[in-house]
Amino acid sequence: MAVHYEEPTRLFTLETRGSVYQMKVDAFGFLLHLYYGKRTGENMEYLLTYYDRGFSGNPYDVDRDRTYSMDALPQEYPVWGNGDFRSPCLETQMKDGSFGSDLRYQGYEIEEGKYKLPGLPAVYGEKDEAQTLKIYMTDDKSGLKVTLYYGVMPEYDVITRAVELKNQGQEAIWLGKVQSACLDFLQGDYEWISFYGRHAMERTMQRVPVVHGSQVIGSRRGASSHQYNPFMILTAPDTTETNGECYGLSFVYSGSFKAEVAKDQYNQVRVSMGLQEERFCFELKPGQTFFAPEVVLAYSAEGLGALSRQYHKLYRYHLCRGKYKTIPRPVLVNNWEATYFDFTGDKIYEIGKHARELGIEMLVLDDGWFGKRDTDYSGLGDWEVNEKKVGGPLKSLVDRINGLGLKFGLWVEPEMVSEDSDLYRTHPDWAFAIPGRKPIRSRSQLVLDFSRPEVVDHIYRQISLILDNANIEYMKWDMNRSIADVYSATTAAKNQGEVLYRYMLGLYDFLERLHVNYPDLLLEGCCGGGGRFDAGMLYYSPQIWGSDNTDAIDRISIQYGTSFGYPVSSVGSHVSATPNHQNGRITSLQTRGVVAMAGSFGYELDLCKLTEEEKEVIKLQIKDYHKYWDLIHNGDYYRLTDVTKRRDLAAWQFVSEDKKKTLINLVMLETHGNPVTSYIKAAGLAPEKKYREEKSGRTYTGAALMYGGLPVPQAQGEYLSYQFYLVEV
Repeated sequence: MAVHYEEPTRLFTLETRGSVYQMKVDAFGFLLHLYYGKRTGENMEYLLTYYDRGFSGNPYDVDRDRTYSMDALPQEYPVWGNGDFRSPCLETQMKDGSFGSDLRYQGYEIEEGKYKLPGLPAVYGEKDEAQTLKIYMTDDKSGLKVTLYYGVMPEYDVITRAVELKNQGQEAIWLGKVQSACLDFLQGDYEWISFYGRHAMERTMQRVPVVHGSQVIGSRRGASSHQYNPFMILTAPDTTETNGECYGLSFVYSGSFKAEVAKDQYNQVRVSMGLQEERFCFELKPGQTFFAPEVVLAYSAEGLGALSRQYHKLYRYHLCRGKYKTIPRPVLVNNWEATYFDFTGDKIYEIGKHARELGIEMLVLDDGWFGKRDTDYSGLGDWEVNEKKVGGPLKSLVDRINGLGLKFGLWVEPEMVSEDSDLYRTHPDWAFAIPGRKPIRSRSQLVLDFSRPEVVDHIYRQISLILDNANIEYMKWDMNRSIADVYSATTAAKNQGEVLYRYMLGLYDFLERLHVNYPDLLLEGCCGGGGRFDAGMLYYSPQIWGSDNTDAIDRISIQYGTSFGYPVSSVGSHVSATPNHQNGRITSLQTRGVVAMAGSFGYELDLCKLTEEEKEVIKLQIKDYHKYWDLIHNGDYYRLTDVTKRRDLAAWQFVSEDKKKTLINLVMLETHGNPVTSYIKAAGLAPEKKYREEKSGRTYTGAALMYGGLPVPQAQGEYLSYQFYLVEV
């Protein structure tokens, strides 16, 4: 049993392989958080202290006891209105204009298996893998019923949290803020890791002390964003990759979000994560129910690397779905950086012929195949094949590519519309725009109102017609702008504060239909590269384009930050042309291949322009990728260097679960005359085992590789790279 409840103490204990989570219902019906961390075998209620806290209010129930205050006690789901002046998880407003709730415990339920959330992505688990705890709380005045969901997956060392709110009263309740999870810590000596960035340079790791006040990341953009990722870590100051305590919070949602870390006047720390409260106001009518998305919590006492591997394994096997969840994905070539909009069906076929010769397995036709789409000023929304450009029906081109022995994939951007399109001319009200104002353009396009079912249905019919009439085995789903001018013209959405949440439900409905009706389709998420790289999208697409920046050296940093919360198998990563199209950097084909192998591998360049020498390198890269595929995608991932601190080189490693194989990768970032010798220490190996390095034939013990390390070869050249493949002997 992972979930335990004790009477008469009313103590709840959730246990995973390496952690324990405790909370209790007190004498007044408040649900107090006691502890989350390493297993103790103890009732942790003794940690609570009660003092007269100046200017901290006391619930009416406690009479004259000034030592009891919600302003200082740790809570499971803090709300505005019960005397807690810290940042709450829930803010409500009643019809009379009053704000606040007073949630009290009503009961609980334990179920086998992992809960599901209607219309929302969530981690899944069978009865022998997970247990669900539901705790029921109510506010007597308003009739609001709040169900706190806890999903416990012991072997994966994670606990998930979600919230259901139901209006059981007689009047509407307005939800002004809904966070999905909160962790209250009684002590405040922590550091906070978040991941910031921008388009073409996403998920840069940032580690700072937790200070008094609030530290907040989030998105107001309608997508989880390039700027801040909905994943964060709270860590002890001395925690490293291999040692120390840390806590992860990952939001399984792809829209606007807010994550906050706050240290209060008593040095206590509150961490919360959930929906972005700005521009959010949801009217919960009598009898209606609202579900807040899921947060995945993980705890590690063995450093940041172990925490990452917990998320990697969970998301690979219990978040990603579909045919390609665990099997090798085809090595692909995308035509975008080879041709941009300037292509014909014959040009695509020529690329396909070269791809076949090299051992590439799929060709992906990117933007420009539909409508009047020769620039990014027109065509979006008209998902009909441009037969003049493609050279006939799409099926004819797909059949030609299939005849080469290649699979065929297609790029789409279903959430967007161009003003120069038949769709916009027919239904201008389907695009977000505030009445009486000119809309904000971005990439010369507008956003379709996916909160409206008729819009979702129309675009789905167009896309499904394409899929039904050609053998398309892969789809890249893109979103190339942030959402502004949020206004829905439907009578059902008069409350504009609901639109962005309903937009996400519309998007997820579309994606779920694709998953159900096209089970063999490999879907890759994309949002101007990595602008929607989140756990919510992984539920529908087992891989996401890591970044529009394909430069190998920049990608090292991008993929390093991504690795803290997401598995390597989820990262779309390609070898592109040099000089790189984003920053002009020149790197060797070998180095571009080594970096791209830390992901779902492919190419994004004009294969017709390759030299014979380059072709031979690519053939070898594809051969090696197939050889290493299981090790890379299912093995344990180790960050061997910190790219935010070490400037001379970057290194990472894959280790098979049975510790019989390992692949060590490194890229030199600096070149100097008369260089010093650097050493890379491996990780995750069995100290007593002996490993033979494939190229040199040299044999090492696991202990030698981990504690002594490997000397980095000295050679002349810029951005050199190396791979060391070792197998147990």
